[in-house]
Amino acid sequence: MKRNIQVLLLLFLGVGLLHISLLTDLYLRYVRPGLRPALIASGVLLIVLGAVSAARDGFPFNRPRTDGDGHGHGHGDGDGHGHGHGHAGGPKVAWLLYVPALTILFLAPPALGSYTASRDEAKAPRAPSSPGDSGDSLFPALPDTRVVPMTLNDFSARAVWDTDGTLEGHIVRLTGFVTPGRHGTWYVSRLVISCCAADAQVRKVRVHGAPAPPADAWVTVTGTWHPTGKVGTDGASPALDTTAVRRVPAPKDPYHDVVVRP
Repeated sequence: MKRNIQVLLLLFLGVGLLHISLLTDLYLRYVRPGLRPALIASGVLLIVLGAVSAARDGFPFNRPRTDGDGHGHGHGDGDGHGHGHGHAGGPKVAWLLYVPALTILFLAPPALGSYTASRDEAKAPRAPSSPGDSGDSLFPALPDTRVVPMTLNDFSARAVWDTDGTLEGHIVRLTGFVTPGRHGTWYVSRLVISCCAADAQVRKVRVHGAPAPPADAWVTVTGTWHPTGKVGTDGASPALDTTAVRRVPAPKDPYHDVVVRP
């Protein structure tokens, strides 16, 4: 039984990896897009290993080994007669090992959202180390358009570190999911990853001037920079005076912070 469990686990895990990385986009809930080839290769390898193990052991046509006359281990009664009792198979709890494998295949958990964002401190990206495109400013000037679509990453960095105030006088548009705060406050948030969901970092912008939509709802907020704290220090935090909030569908890649255009 133990050997059969190992074979089935390899097969289920391999099929699960191929399901989320080859047939769907569910893998984006766990890792960056660039790791898709590695997931596909891992899924194929697990299936091959499972198939080789199954062929070698004759699974699923093999039967548990028994001793004596086929009734298990004999227990003498004093006259030399054995009473067979089968003891083939491993502990029944071993079947619980199938749960994570079947979960990947049939019940892929959702991407990280407001639960994670509300418990982690928002970390603004550090200021650029070299001047941008506009003179001596660390940040390039924003385009002279009516509304400037921005990533939460860029907006947060400018709101905290841009002492030249390139956000001033601009209407910006940000897209993310709703994270409730304390006392009725709320944030538009994103989780950005370097490799996988385990290293996710929070980007949060506090929204002023509008009631909070439901937690984890994806929204696009439009408004102007709300200065909070002393810019250029760790005491500053990103915030927005909003003029419009619009519900939008969740993106295919929830961790890739990109500019969303109408």
